[in-house]
Amino acid sequence: MHRTTLPITERIADAAALLAGKQTVRCPYPGCGVRIRYGHTSPEEAKRLTTLATDHTRH
Repeated sequence: MHRTTLPITERIADAAALLAGKQTVRCPYPGCGVRIRYGHTSPEEAKRLTTLATDHTRH
C-alpha cells in the first residue's frame, strides 16, 4: 500500500517513544490515523497489538 510521509511532529513523537523503550505500530491503510504504542509487553501481547493495529477491518 502507498503511504505518505508522516508529519515531522509525528516522526519526532515516534522517535521520543522509541528512546523511552516503546514501539509504535500504525495502520497501513491510507488515511487511517490508528496507531498503537506499546512498551514492556510480552512477545504475545506485542504480536496481538501489532495484528490489531495493522488489520484495518478491526477499527
